[in-house]
Amino acid sequence: MNGLWCKICNSETPKEKCEICGAKTEADMPVEVYWCDNCITPIIREVNSIDKEVCPHCGGEARHLGADLRPVFPEERLLVEILFGKPLEYINKSVWVSNNRYFIDGKLKALPLKTFEKADADKIAQQLLKYKQKNSYEHFNKSIKTFVKANKNRLDYLQSEAFSFINSAVEKYPPENIVISFSGGKDSTVTADLVVRALSNPSIVHIFGDTTLEFPLTMEYAKRFRTENPMSIFKTAKNKEQDFYKVCEDIGPPARMMRWCCYMFKTGPITRVLNNMYNNVNILTFYGIRKSESVSRSKYKRIEDDAETIKIQRQTVASPIFFWKDIDIWLYLLGEDLDFNDAYRLGYDRVGCWCCPNNSTRAQFLSKIYMPEQSKKWRQFLVEFSKSIGKLDAEVYVDTGKWRARQGGNGVVAAEDVKIHFTNCTTENNAKVYRLNKPVTDELIDMFIPFGNQHSELGRKLINEKIIVDAKTNIPIISIQPFEQDGYENAVKIKTMNVKKHDVLQRMIGYQIKKYNACRKCLKCESLCKYGAISISGERYTIDEKKCKKCKMCVTAKYLEGGCMMEKFLKTK
Repeated sequence: MNGLWCKICNSETPKEKCEICGAKTEADMPVEVYWCDNCITPIIREVNSIDKEVCPHCGGEARHLGADLRPVFPEERLLVEILFGKPLEYINKSVWVSNNRYFIDGKLKALPLKTFEKADADKIAQQLLKYKQKNSYEHFNKSIKTFVKANKNRLDYLQSEAFSFINSAVEKYPPENIVISFSGGKDSTVTADLVVRALSNPSIVHIFGDTTLEFPLTMEYAKRFRTENPMSIFKTAKNKEQDFYKVCEDIGPPARMMRWCCYMFKTGPITRVLNNMYNNVNILTFYGIRKSESVSRSKYKRIEDDAETIKIQRQTVASPIFFWKDIDIWLYLLGEDLDFNDAYRLGYDRVGCWCCPNNSTRAQFLSKIYMPEQSKKWRQFLVEFSKSIGKLDAEVYVDTGKWRARQGGNGVVAAEDVKIHFTNCTTENNAKVYRLNKPVTDELIDMFIPFGNQHSELGRKLINEKIIVDAKTNIPIISIQPFEQDGYENAVKIKTMNVKKHDVLQRMIGYQIKKYNACRKCLKCESLCKYGAISISGERYTIDEKKCKKCKMCVTAKYLEGGCMMEKFLKTK
């Protein structure tokens, strides 16, 4: 497969622009899944393959099945059998699934989402325990051997192409500046194996993000991985300063469009580990990102270094498995006989945080079975939170999943902190009096470092005035003064001067006021700063004047909406 593909014309071409429509082509050659009834196995075929309806294993006829599949392990198969009311009915069958469409020896049998919603998790758990000893991997192992043999050419291609990509990606980077992002999921497992093998280097740094919300089986697998790969430099990134439930009580639980937890418990801690290890050095990080996972990821590039796209600065992100399907991932894992997270055996199709609002209905149901105590605690919290924000039928609101669609901070007390309250000064031009929710401290003054340098000698000491001067011209541009204002318990007067666009500067100043009032230590700012100048330790937000390059990314809406991530999570209508 050496050609390129035009998604508009659905045609192969050797050129970077389609000869028919002129659109840019991609190295993404679509594949589809066919089924061989003779071999009783799925076949991965390129859509433009002449012999796609011929089984490469037996030479028999293959029929189209769908766009993607994943194997159903005996543990999940038993669960499905129980839900169908037929325990062990398919123990000698080859079972695969796409979403909730199960294929039993190639024949479709759908499992509606309502089945998971109506099923009694406690009773199902008892049934699973009852039939556990009778369950078997014997037929599953045989069918997987056939699957690997039938798709050997595909496996060889995937490995060869990935090796070539990896070796090309690392050309500009010394070995010590190469990192593997390891989540404990199937995609990062495959990526880690590919990179280590392609570079013949078992000592590459692996960064594992322990979000504190991982599946217990993920933690067990991470421990096994570390033991089985003793030469790898395995670093764990964990936010030990925050408690997930306490933050939820303060600003509300994460929702589909408001996943503050990703910054606070994943990206932020990983940034800290990278800053500690590499300081200001640019690195290459291999991620297990695939474009078929979501609409947002389909817009990524296979090698990405755009500041607006990547979550952690000073790194280039490379994705060897970017074009792979689920079935490709499993072909590699099973074909290369790799260890992997056992949560997949239970039926989870993704193993991020166990209570993620993006988890499917099936995943939530599985957690009720395999993590009953945690699931009940989480549901009870959601119900109590829903009541606190005025939901009349809180249990229905939670059980129907409406909590996951929540947007903004309506009903949340902390929402007041992201509102910028100010009055225009009546005695001075270009001056505003901002309301604060705490007294003026050095922390607030330091938040003006991105605008220029502090000049202690210029400020009027009697009124405790601080002056910020332009870093290039040394001309005063900002005056900061603690102030008393009717109706404001704490306030600060900020005047801009000697600038062309006072409104632009005041808007960015407003962002810093918002941070001062609303910062919840989400760590987004730490991840955003290219130079490692921002740190959040204890209760203080600090900008290192020696490291800050005055790039103003941290006060630019393009990179940080509303100047503070809490704006997105707490803004009210």
